[in-house]
Order: sequence, then C-alpha cells, then structure tokens
Amino acid sequence: MSAPLVFLPGWGLGSGPLTATVNRENGQIFELPGYGQAPLIADFHAAVDDIAHRLPAGSTLAGWSLGAMLALAVAARHPGQVGKLILVAGTASFVQRDGWPHAMAPAVLADFAAAIAADAKTHLARFVTGFNRGDARAKAVTLELLKQAEPQPAGETLATGLDWLRDIDLRELAPQVTAPTLLIHGAADPLMPLAAAEALAALIPGARLAVFDDCAHAPFMSRPDDFAATVRPFLHD
Repeated sequence: MSAPLVFLPGWGLGSGPLTATVNRENGQIFELPGYGQAPLIADFHAAVDDIAHRLPAGSTLAGWSLGAMLALAVAARHPGQVGKLILVAGTASFVQRDGWPHAMAPAVLADFAAAIAADAKTHLARFVTGFNRGDARAKAVTLELLKQAEPQPAGETLATGLDWLRDIDLRELAPQVTAPTLLIHGAADPLMPLAAAEALAALIPGARLAVFDDCAHAPFMSRPDDFAATVRPFLHD
C-alpha cells in the first residue's frame, strides 16, 4: 500500500482548485491555517509544526506555491513525517534577498498587500490573472481557478500569508530535506520564476525538477495529464 498523499494549497484560493487533482490521486488536502475550518496560526513555524503533528508518519507531502514553502519546511523540520516531497511552483524565498534575485521585489509585495487590504476581491482576481500570464491556456485556467476558489478567507488570514511570503527564507532549511523530492514548475511562471525552482532544486539533495513548457503558475490545471504522468511514477516508485 502506498503512503498517504497530503496536499497543501496555495495562498488566497483555498482547497477548491486542487480538489480534482488530489481526488484523482486518492489523496487528501490539509487546509492552510485560517481557511475553511482550520484555525488561523500566525507564526509560520508553528503552522509547520501543526501540519507535521497531523501528518501520518511517512506521508507523501505535496504543496502548491505557499503550500510548497510550508511542505518544504515540514520535510526539513520533521523528516520522519515525510517519506516523499512534491513541490509545485515552489521557491525558497518569495521576495528578493541578498543572493536570491529570482523573486518579487519587496516593494511590489508591499504594494500588493496594501491593495488586498483595501479590496481583496478585486485584487485576488487580478492576482490569479497575473500569475497565469505566459500560459498557453491562460484565460481558461484563470476562469477555472476563480470558479473553483473557496469563499474568500478573512482579511487577517490573507494578511498572515502575505507576511509569511515577505519574511520566510528557506534556503538554510532546504539542504536538510532527506525525503526524495520532485519539483514541478511551469517554465513561464511569472510569480515563482523558473530560476527560483532551479536554485531550490540545487539546494535539496537529490531533488528532481520537471519543467512544463508554455505553462505558468498552476501546472496541475494547465496540464493535468502531464501533471499526473509526472507525479504517478514518483508516488509509486
């Protein structure tokens, strides 16, 4: 029997966009803190520990975007809980830092956080449109993501996730991952540049990076068949 598959969603949209993908692989979704029925946990590392404590030992842990950052930290801090790791559109740092140029400028994230605080509904939709730029199926994927998004979380939840994206740097944790790791990334991802995935893969011992051409930030929805064909051999290896 294969290990349990647990998937962590990204920021802002909840579990809805991942449901079909996760159901196809007989997995389950852990809501991020503050989404659905999950209580908000303001501290990133406390949230990581909470996920680890609920995770069956030896699970395959997958995450998308912010969920990938959480999954990476769980695997590094709690190696016994994670038998395999899948990072979809992941990065070690969402914003630019010394030695990490392949990311968003901090000022741009600050402006976006202010816009979300002022009018979350409008700017969440623009956010989804923006992160699909460059995808061969950009319009269709954007419409589907917005259609499947869960009800908008509370402003405090959105702000907490943006604080994490501003503050968290996982470059020192990444080399501590011992689980076999698969990264899946869109070559045209404007939010998490491919160079970030390449740099992250180089930090994780033995990690493999699968790149989808003409694909942006949501490869599981843009290229569902290719996504499944990439994930399944890794799950059952």
